[in-house]
Amino acid sequence: MAAMVAYHSFSRWSGALGLSLGVCAIIAIIRPAHADPRAVVELFTSQGCSSCPPADKLLGELAKDPSVIAMSMPIDYWDYLGWKDTLADARFSARQRAYSHMRGDREVYTPQAVVNGSVHVLGSDRAGIEDAIATTQKADGVMSVPVTMTKTDAEITVSVAASNKGPAAIHGEVWLCSISKAIPISIARGENRGRDLTYYNVVRNLVKVGDWNGSPGSWTLPLDSVEHEGVDAAVAYVQDGTPDKPGPMLGAAYTTLTDSAKESSLH
Repeated sequence: MAAMVAYHSFSRWSGALGLSLGVCAIIAIIRPAHADPRAVVELFTSQGCSSCPPADKLLGELAKDPSVIAMSMPIDYWDYLGWKDTLADARFSARQRAYSHMRGDREVYTPQAVVNGSVHVLGSDRAGIEDAIATTQKADGVMSVPVTMTKTDAEITVSVAASNKGPAAIHGEVWLCSISKAIPISIARGENRGRDLTYYNVVRNLVKVGDWNGSPGSWTLPLDSVEHEGVDAAVAYVQDGTPDKPGPMLGAAYTTLTDSAKESSLH
């Protein structure tokens, strides 16, 4: 069901650095898959939405593009239709509505892709997503700030570089997302009953790590706050605005957390 939710009515639209004090420590330098990603694509989807599987599949394809940071954010407002989404998070539903509020419309539906925090498009429309990426890239400051991550055995650090875009990118919030790269789900009821579907780059948790003021900054978290069962990747992003009033994406980085993705040096 590409489904649209208005605020007052429901309608359906198919629409560490290591220490070297006589002992050796390993530091993993986590480099983003692409030095300068051009877009963050957030897909608002639901296991109870019959129009969502093509969008979920497309997100998996976009996730293979190293210049696109693709994230799935399953919503919970269709849970009453007969199948409770096993990956849904009320925070994602609130985020989708906050985006709608900032755009000044009531376009809250599934599958919906929000590109670079500003333009929305039908989540299964590849051409529309590419057009939205091109459009948002023209805005000053969008995806202009380098973001990197470093990891030790116990901590993960997010670093945001200085802005070179002046007033267009001088402040933002820094967030870190725990990602599961692929989750197979067998759906027993609802519009997708009997289907075995896979959801890609699913956000399993997100936490604000700090505020960025346009100058270089770094924030460190315990690794176990990010890397837990089923989580095998991470996304860090800096975004203008607040959760209630989200603005454009200013920069982001994606990395896998598996051993094969680590580049380690011995100190």
